[in-house]
Amino acid sequence: MTDLNQLELDLINAIGAADSVTGLEDIRVAALGKSGSISGLLKGLGAMSPDERREQGPLINGLRDRVGGALTAKKAELEAAELDARLLAERIDLSLPARPRRKGGVHPTMQAMDEIIAIFAEMGFAVAEGPDIEDDFHNFTALNFPPKHPARELHDTFFLKADLETGERKVLRTHTSPVQVRTMMSEKPPIRIIAPGRTFRKDSDATHTPMFHQVEGLVIDRAIHMGHLKWTLETFVARYFELSGVHARFRPHHFPFTEPSAEMDIRCDRSGGSLKLNEGDDWMEILGCGMVHPNVLRNCGLDPDEWQGFAFGMGVDRLAMLKYGITDLRPMFEADSRWLSHYGFSPFSTPNPASGLS
Repeated sequence: MTDLNQLELDLINAIGAADSVTGLEDIRVAALGKSGSISGLLKGLGAMSPDERREQGPLINGLRDRVGGALTAKKAELEAAELDARLLAERIDLSLPARPRRKGGVHPTMQAMDEIIAIFAEMGFAVAEGPDIEDDFHNFTALNFPPKHPARELHDTFFLKADLETGERKVLRTHTSPVQVRTMMSEKPPIRIIAPGRTFRKDSDATHTPMFHQVEGLVIDRAIHMGHLKWTLETFVARYFELSGVHARFRPHHFPFTEPSAEMDIRCDRSGGSLKLNEGDDWMEILGCGMVHPNVLRNCGLDPDEWQGFAFGMGVDRLAMLKYGITDLRPMFEADSRWLSHYGFSPFSTPNPASGLS
């Protein structure tokens, strides 16, 4: 017959002498595992007589419980000691100089976007947003695009796969004008908004990318005319380029969603490899604009005999290039940290009218 007292003493001493969780686990397996010493005693109860089981059963079960409790307590003690040792080994001396880290910066496109929003916010415009994926109505039809307009063709527009049930093909929006449509259909005039965001077209060269950024503006009210549009855009351009004024001209153009339509040019001088504004005899197109077409107003549920408005749109990436001397659009989307460290802006200098834009 196994001496239970001696077995318990041996196991308790072995548990107390264990110096690692791994060594303690070996002791547990040797005592309480399938082939362990205490497990063997428990299995032997079946071969005993009833009187022996009544006598030995409580003694063996008590031994198992005491050994199990000692193992649990010792494991917690060893794990706490290992954690303390790990924390001590991984301690960082905060009094030492920190290792140099990469410095983040604000992308020029986002800087220009923030500047544009700050200027128009000062002029009373609210910011409106919409989905990147649009349907044909909001992206084309509501904006007075004829059914066979070139912008609807595959060579200009990213079309998604047709819906299996309806056959409708959604598009990656080609401009942020759908935001204007959604605003006119959901809000009552007067309306004064800008719509910044990403847009998508199949185009890629030094001044075009398949994904780019636009800011479009919309004003709807009574008795709105081209003079209001002209003042708004000249004020914006002067504020954006931080000039006291701007020498601008408005050339007749054509957009399906405005009538009359125009492109705004600003006087510039490109001689000497640099761009100088308000100087020279050259002109540079800066944005497109016009009076909202009566058909667009009707499509959005507004009476053109009561409400008039103007709209404009500009490429944010291109404005960033012009203002900050970036000659090629493509590196702006290549995620090169060296390029961003050169052209990036501090995240702590948020553009605002009080402290300045750039």
